[in-house]
Amino acid sequence: MARIDIVDEKSSLDSPVLVEGFPGVGLVGKMAVDHLIATFEMDHYANVYCDSLPPVATYQEDTRGLVTPVRLYVDTERDLLALQSDVPIGPDAATEFGNCVRDWFDDGELLPVYISGLPRQTEAPPALYGVATDDTAGDRLTDAGVDQPAEMGLISGPTGALLAHATEHDTTAVGLVVESNPQLPDPIASQVVIDGGIEPIADIEVPTEDLSARAEEIEQARQQLIQRMQQATDDSSRAQPLRMYQ
Repeated sequence: MARIDIVDEKSSLDSPVLVEGFPGVGLVGKMAVDHLIATFEMDHYANVYCDSLPPVATYQEDTRGLVTPVRLYVDTERDLLALQSDVPIGPDAATEFGNCVRDWFDDGELLPVYISGLPRQTEAPPALYGVATDDTAGDRLTDAGVDQPAEMGLISGPTGALLAHATEHDTTAVGLVVESNPQLPDPIASQVVIDGGIEPIADIEVPTEDLSARAEEIEQARQQLIQRMQQATDDSSRAQPLRMYQ
C-alpha cells in the first residue's frame, strides 16, 4: 500500500522547503541531498512505501537497523526536508511514484524543490536554470536570482512526474535544472545547485568545499582509467592485416 510513515513524531515544521534527490544525470540531485543530510546531520523523519519502488532494504553504516530505499530527513532548525533515494526510479514507475506521494507533497505549507541534470557537452562551468509551476514558485526563483531556461527542454523520470502532477493540480513547486556530466557523477554541478539554488530558496548556508574535493578525486580517477585503457590498447594482444608490398 502506498504511504509515507512518519517515524519522528517530535519534529515540527512551519513552512518547510523539501529538496528531492533521485539518482539521475550526473547524480546531481542525489549528491546534493546526500550532502545536505550529512552536513546538517539531519534526522530520519519518514519512510516512503510505494509499489513502484524496488523490493529492497537498505542498511547503513554503524547500525543494524534496516530502512526503506526512499526516505525523508528533517532539520527543524532550518525548516528543511530532504528526500533521499538509494535506488533509481524507472520511466514506467515514475508516474506511479508521483501518484504515491502527491497528497503529502501537495501540502500548501510545503515548497518542493526538484532537481534534474541536463547533459552537458562542454567543459564550461555548469549553468543553472529554474522552472516553476505557478507564480509563487516563479517569484521564489526570481528572488533567488536563478536564471530562466535558455532553451526548450523536457524533464522526465520521477522528477518530471512530480512536476507534471504539481502543474496539473495547481500546486506550488520549483524545478532546478543544472548542466551535468552525462557519463560520470558531477559534484561540481551539485555544488552549483546548492550554492545557486537551494541556499537562496531555503535561506540557508551550506558549506560545499567537500563537493569540490570529490570532483578532483573523480577527475583523477577518470584520468587514471584513461591511462590504463591506453596502456591496455598498446600492450594487449591483437590481430591486424598484413598486405603485400607494405
